[in-house]
Amino acid sequence: MRELTYVARRTVEWREAPDPKLRSDGEAIVAPVAATPCDVDSSILAGHGLVEPPFALGHECVARVVETGDSVSAVTPGDLVVVPWSISCGSCDRCRAGLTAHCAAVPHLAMYGAPVGGTWGGLFSDLVRVPYADAMLVPLPAGLDPVAMASASDNWSLAWRLVAPHLKARPGARVLVVARGSIGLYVCDIARALGASLVLYVDPEPGHREIARGFGASTAEAMEPIPQAFDIAVEATGRVDQLALAVKCLAPEGICESAGNHFRPGELPLLDMYLTGVTLRIARDSVRAHIPDALALAASGQVAPGKVVSHVIDWEDLPTALPENHLKPVFVRADD
Repeated sequence: MRELTYVARRTVEWREAPDPKLRSDGEAIVAPVAATPCDVDSSILAGHGLVEPPFALGHECVARVVETGDSVSAVTPGDLVVVPWSISCGSCDRCRAGLTAHCAAVPHLAMYGAPVGGTWGGLFSDLVRVPYADAMLVPLPAGLDPVAMASASDNWSLAWRLVAPHLKARPGARVLVVARGSIGLYVCDIARALGASLVLYVDPEPGHREIARGFGASTAEAMEPIPQAFDIAVEATGRVDQLALAVKCLAPEGICESAGNHFRPGELPLLDMYLTGVTLRIARDSVRAHIPDALALAASGQVAPGKVVSHVIDWEDLPTALPENHLKPVFVRADD
């Protein structure tokens, strides 16, 4: 089989690798049919990753189950499934608590798409081994488009978690989204659908702002802090100055969720945060626990994640098209 391999800044190539084999009765082999880059993949391709190349890339896809071990009961060959980005057993104390990104049964940080916590391959590969099939794989609900839901492995389900539980606890909350990519746009769509009274999307890219307006959000290219203007803020830029902007806009006891990958250091307005009283969460997310709820919202028809898909591109064009600067391209392969 082939793995799409990150080899240098803005450079990926197909490399041959042995076909994955089942190593236990609880495993599955899947074939990605619609795969897309996560927002962090853009940073990796730009040379800002924390791991030196080469390595197999990709951690968001919908796949077709090819083979299962004898003890797998949740999926069968032929099923379309969402493949979560992190490796998790589903049965350790952390997984049972929903902390699947911190599974105690595998090395710390184990994931697809980067060789941290072991080497698990990438989801831009012709075939992928899933070590805990019943715990990890989530069947795609009938009627959902694999292209629209290719990001359910991470960004779509992450966006659900960033805003949906907070809106449930604070109906009609005012939501600020400071973003640069797909996560923030998904948040706009979800926040509108779940009853936010105001959604303001801040992004210098005009095309992104146009999509956000289509989701019912107000938009701005940039902004100065507006004290106590928002109940919930979501930052997805990876820039500490933008995270500082977000927390400065919160109302008393407001909540800020940071989904940016902060590779560079910076300072936060801690005194302002203290005086206002804010809750800040920065985390690589345990999305497996949220994928079913995020898919259910997508299936309800209240949201339109497909509107964030910027390009639909043939699988064979991955080496040339992936390094290009697209918002959310989805690479599709003939589903045999």
